[in-house]
Amino acid sequence: ETSGGYWYASGEFSMSEHAGTHMDAPIHFARDQASVDKIPLDRLLGPAVVVDARKQAAENRDYRLTREDLRQWEAAYGRVPAGSLLFMLTGWGASWTDQERYFGSSAPTDPATLHFPAFSREAVEFLVVERAIRGIGIDTASVDYGPSRDFPVHQLLNGAGLYALENVAQLDQVPPTGATIIALPLKIRGGSGGPVRIIALLP
Repeated sequence: ETSGGYWYASGEFSMSEHAGTHMDAPIHFARDQASVDKIPLDRLLGPAVVVDARKQAAENRDYRLTREDLRQWEAAYGRVPAGSLLFMLTGWGASWTDQERYFGSSAPTDPATLHFPAFSREAVEFLVVERAIRGIGIDTASVDYGPSRDFPVHQLLNGAGLYALENVAQLDQVPPTGATIIALPLKIRGGSGGPVRIIALLP
């Protein structure tokens, strides 16, 4: 409390563009693509598609979402809408506070030891080329699976001018279809990504 009798609070923070729940802007893995502050507002919202891969991920911590997984989702719920944001639900978000479990490694600072599920390149290529999505998201640390060294999903997605949402929280509370997602990143000038507030409007 100040001498003037009122309360005043202020602070400073510093963080990586790619920590916590964050967005990978297209420029992250693609030269001359949009930085996080240049993504048009209308690209930051759209129909939510949630593909539940918890069973596969529980059986294989290096699981990658397949084209067949997407075919099965469409058989149950209909065609993935153009302009949608497609999320892979792995169940990994439940282990956010357990670093060893979340990163699949007793040495999570060593990238060569990581193990967690994510997307396959083939699945994302189908979504980008044949379903015209706006972006993808996941409740793990990356849209490329833990052992990846060349990050093909990032390269493909960002090369197409699209973004990724990583470390997405409470994805299990979003239905397979019917919700609308709004994903608003911190507008870091020239940023390759940044913290993002993701809101799901439920049907």
